[in-house]
Amino acid sequence: MDEMKKILIFGAGGFGREVQWLIERINQMKPIWKIEGYLDDGIESGTEINGYKVLGGVEKLQEFDASVSVVCAVGSARIREKIISRIKQIGKFQFPNLIDPDVQMSQFISMGEGNIICAGNILTVNITLGDFVILNLSCTIGHDAVLESFVTVYPGVNISGCTKMEQGVELGTGSKIIQGITVAKNTIVGAGAVVVRHMPSECVVMGVPAKPSKFGGGGI
Repeated sequence: MDEMKKILIFGAGGFGREVQWLIERINQMKPIWKIEGYLDDGIESGTEINGYKVLGGVEKLQEFDASVSVVCAVGSARIREKIISRIKQIGKFQFPNLIDPDVQMSQFISMGEGNIICAGNILTVNITLGDFVILNLSCTIGHDAVLESFVTVYPGVNISGCTKMEQGVELGTGSKIIQGITVAKNTIVGAGAVVVRHMPSECVVMGVPAKPSKFGGGGI
């Protein structure tokens, strides 16, 4: 049996625990990952979470070498980008793509590093994912869609074909993007919104059909 690879989960919140479960599901198919524990700057070191300890914050990575893998389980696109930048300043760690065994996807998918694809997702053909994209539970991604780095897709989202989600876009639970639409950089699409026209950058869009309701970023 091949030696299992060490992995650290950055982010010990709800999504971090879901990523732990994702890794455990991968290991049920083939034992690949040895979870070393959690890293979290906001939770006391030594706290036990679902059987694993919080080892410390991001600076704890200074005690690990480049053979260890790190997965960033933080939903906020802006915060995730900042965390990855800090991690890369500390050392050259590995950022694997974690794909639940339940995911349906064609061979015609290209992706960078550090992506998380949770159970129930369907990705069809000729789709491009950048780096550190999160696809939460039960989403559909249509043909020729492009999701740039640090895009976050919350549960139950439908992204139609020939769409483009620019860097840092967040798509709220149950939102829908119709074919051919571009959502520009760092825009947040509210839960349940239906996007039927191109959306500008750095804003929050809500409603059916979705309209920009707030500029300047921020969560909803």
